[in-house]
Amino acid sequence: MSVTVRWAPSPTGRIHLGNARPALLNWFFARRHGGRYVLRMDDTDLARSTRAFADGIEEDLAWLGVTPDLLVRQSERTALYDEARDRLIAAGRLYPCYETEDELDRKRARARLLGKPPIYDRAALSLTDADRARLEAEGRKPHWRFRLDGRPVQFEDLIKGPQTVNTASMSDPVLIRGDGSYLYTLPSVVDDIDLGITHVIRGEDHVSNTGTQIEIFEALGSAAPIFGHHNLLTDAAGQGFSKRLGSQSIADFRNEGYEPLAIAIVASLNGTSLPVEPYDSLDAIAERLDFSMISHGAARFDPAELNGLNARLLHAMTYDEAAPRLSAMGLEGEAMWLLLRENLAKFPDIAEWSKLLSGPVEPVIAEEDREFLALAKALLPPEPWGEDTWGEWTQALKAATGRKGKALFLPLRMALTGRHDGPELKSLLVLLGRKVCLDRLL
Repeated sequence: MSVTVRWAPSPTGRIHLGNARPALLNWFFARRHGGRYVLRMDDTDLARSTRAFADGIEEDLAWLGVTPDLLVRQSERTALYDEARDRLIAAGRLYPCYETEDELDRKRARARLLGKPPIYDRAALSLTDADRARLEAEGRKPHWRFRLDGRPVQFEDLIKGPQTVNTASMSDPVLIRGDGSYLYTLPSVVDDIDLGITHVIRGEDHVSNTGTQIEIFEALGSAAPIFGHHNLLTDAAGQGFSKRLGSQSIADFRNEGYEPLAIAIVASLNGTSLPVEPYDSLDAIAERLDFSMISHGAARFDPAELNGLNARLLHAMTYDEAAPRLSAMGLEGEAMWLLLRENLAKFPDIAEWSKLLSGPVEPVIAEEDREFLALAKALLPPEPWGEDTWGEWTQALKAATGRKGKALFLPLRMALTGRHDGPELKSLLVLLGRKVCLDRLL
């Protein structure tokens, strides 16, 4: 079976980790099965959707490593939705309703008082042509509801297994607003049919929508795609991510210097049995991730886990991988990179760490260590230097002073680097050279 999937964000803000999860899971599925990936901008909400947000979503996807095979915008496909609308009206499945929101609220409240489910009573189906003409003469504009079959809709979920959604317990959904604009459901179904979507992979919060959508597929004479509903990613406090609540965006993580692969791994692999650890690429994840590995429990994002993973990716990064980014920062040198990468939490940190080699460095020398460092300066071996130089030097100092361990090494580190932590001194010494070391030992 040829696989075509789609990820369908609304360009009403920048995407966050919760949005990135289905974007990536769809990408892995398409790559694993040699399929096609469609990016569909659900931009029918003209009041909130902007081209700037849409462009930002494309930028964020590209940064994560996802390249769609096709990009479509719902705002450019209205004719398709109009044609489907007319077919559903002609078939008696789409009908006009004239209640105001206040009237609907009162109906729902009354149903609750009577102990009944607050679903729409289909009163609009009883309206005559004269009734509708009178209501429209009053200035009311109809919204349009899809008449559900009201039956158990069964489907085999790719992730959750057999599912049943009983549409008898649901209100007939509004597909078209009073101003004639479309809500999410009808354009989504029409696009899935038109684009040949074979698998709809999305968050489990959409399971209840699936019964309605399957009925619309059938009403339009089309077989429904295969559905897969994955667990949702929550923040460290267990709350869902939200654009409206200002959740940290993918662009924010990028601007803070995180690696795109680190973000992709924590967004997609939390809540699966595949370990959250460094991988070579998104394709390497796609080869290993089967949807049977996705847990039915919640997935939780841990900032500490992200920070640790980001550092591990950098510590394993080859010079060839780092070189273009180093060059853009005015840095170069494989020996420099291999020495300093173990100290990086984020790639931009290399700019500060590289000053250990290029300077300026302000040596930190305790008063009680001045005599020791003067002797260290006198015993500094002549060049040429190699990996054995550090050992020769410190052994001579140990023999001359009796110092060992921290008392021996820390004063040397503080004088040569100005800080308590840092790269391995035996390698740093070689890159610094004798003149620089003499200057820093004062």
